Amino acid sequence: MEVKKSPKANLERGKTLSLLMGLVLSLSIVFVALEWHSSNADDGRVADRLDVADMEDALFIPDTQEPPPPEPETPVQQTVEVQLPEEFKVVDNEKEVVKIALVSADEKRPLPPPAPVVTAPAPVVEEEEQIFEIVEEEPVPPGGSQEALLKWVARTIVYPEIAADNGIQGRVIVQFVVERDGSISKATVVRGVDPSLDKEALRVVNKMDKWKPGKQRGKPVRVKYTLPIQFKLQ
Repeated sequence: MEVKKSPKANLERGKTLSLLMGLVLSLSIVFVALEWHSSNADDGRVADRLDVADMEDALFIPDTQEPPPPEPETPVQQTVEVQLPEEFKVVDNEKEVVKIALVSADEKRPLPPPAPVVTAPAPVVEEEEQIFEIVEEEPVPPGGSQEALLKWVARTIVYPEIAADNGIQGRVIVQFVVERDGSISKATVVRGVDPSLDKEALRVVNKMDKWKPGKQRGKPVRVKYTLPIQFKLQ
């Protein structure tokens, strides 16, 4: 004889299995929730300890801020009191005002005429006339020519004994001015050889007779002249 299972018995067995599985799932969820809450609590306590430590360190930071600058002193205001007269009168500008001029006794006397101003004449400074180097008409030496002048110089020169004994010879260049009247002035040695020869050359030049003066625009003028004198032993 075959034994058959009742459908009702199978249904009861399925309900029991589902109930057990739901219970296991619920317990697992509760366990996980408890573990997560415990972990968050530990993290919170650690964070609280860190915050407290940071605050304690911050409390020991020295204050390095500079004190505020002192406030500037307020200047004392000075007041000036102006006192008005107790009584004053208002003058009408439209009314005519009579002016009275007071004349002293000294003002009635006539003033003396001003003293004449005497100015002293300015001193006359005689300016040296211009000395020409190039003129329209050259000065003419005594004798009428340069050759005659050189011959006269050769006859007039006395060779210095000290220069002759020492064998000194050479050419001395003398410069002088032929004045407007033909006389000689400002003779000087511009190139010398020996003091004795230079002195003799000046003596001869200053001994010359008057020249015919040079002319510029038809008028006698001062002219600079250069004369070489040769000293030569024979």
